[in-house]
Amino acid sequence: MEPLADLTTLSDDELRSLIADLKKEEDELSYKRRLLHGKIDILRAELVARLQKSVEGGGEGTLSTDIDKLTEILAGKAPPPDEFE
Repeated sequence: MEPLADLTTLSDDELRSLIADLKKEEDELSYKRRLLHGKIDILRAELVARLQKSVEGGGEGTLSTDIDKLTEILAGKAPPPDEFE
């Protein structure tokens, strides 16, 4: 993002145009952020579903261990285990 020009040198129309441009950019970023949050929610739901399936199917570990792994993965402290790839 570039710094703002000397605002005292801009006309009223130029100021309005600058506001409109920045508002449009803000709207685009907000939309992208909402899309990313939706994708993150879908991925988290998939991880939870896989962990539940693993526990219900008698998979290795306990629910507590799986929840700890999920917490680490979502916190970005650990890579996803091979079984989730």
